[in-house]
Amino acid sequence: MAQIQVFASPSLPLSPKEFDQKYHDQLNNILRLYFNQIQSTLNQLVANTNFLVADLPSAADFGSGARAFVSDATTPTFGNVVVGGGAVKTPVYSDGTDWRVG
Repeated sequence: MAQIQVFASPSLPLSPKEFDQKYHDQLNNILRLYFNQIQSTLNQLVANTNFLVADLPSAADFGSGARAFVSDATTPTFGNVVVGGGAVKTPVYSDGTDWRVG
């Protein structure tokens, strides 16, 4: 599975004291590109909501509180680290280090 692209928020240009059409065009283009990146990432998340445990992205990269759904858990117990290789579908969350059942 492809990794979800991580990107930084844009550096916005300082506004001039007077109206400047070129400034507003540049600002709109920067914001349009940024919102396109956000939309693309959201589309990836929606498309990839059902993971195999082995294909889950890094819990550390996604940070504490991130959520996902797996389709191959083995005897999941709430709060335990998720283990793959089974056939149980269950939600999981990141504790910042591991993906846990819940």
